[in-house]
Amino acid sequence: MTLMRIRMDLGRSDGFPDGSRRHGYEFVAPLTREWRIDAAAWRAVKAECTVRRFWGDEADEFGHLRHLGHGWRFDYGEPGPVDDEPFFKLDNHVVAPGTYVSVTEHDGIQRPFRIVRVIPLHEIVSPPHGGRGADISAR
Repeated sequence: MTLMRIRMDLGRSDGFPDGSRRHGYEFVAPLTREWRIDAAAWRAVKAECTVRRFWGDEADEFGHLRHLGHGWRFDYGEPGPVDDEPFFKLDNHVVAPGTYVSVTEHDGIQRPFRIVRVIPLHEIVSPPHGGRGADISAR
């Protein structure tokens, strides 16, 4: 099991015929060698499985990846599911660059997101003196 930082950008949808790199999510999750979310490993590292939602000019939102039954969702800390954003059958999807997943967002609309980057956390490099880090693709 390896913890991975996964970035997904908004796919083609109403208002975004070409998708959008300015709208999406970055989250941390354990993946199996088959590029699937590892539910068993998640139990041991769930505190580290965070999410950042970025949406154009809106302020970023921060939360956690949660597993409930067979479902996965982003949870932003409000009591109950009011702010949760569930994935559509994430447990059945390969989470690899170029694949798509769907998330039902706060507004109740399910949108497609393209996985654009999957990076092992230990390969994220931060240079000394506060410079910008480099991403090293896992594929």
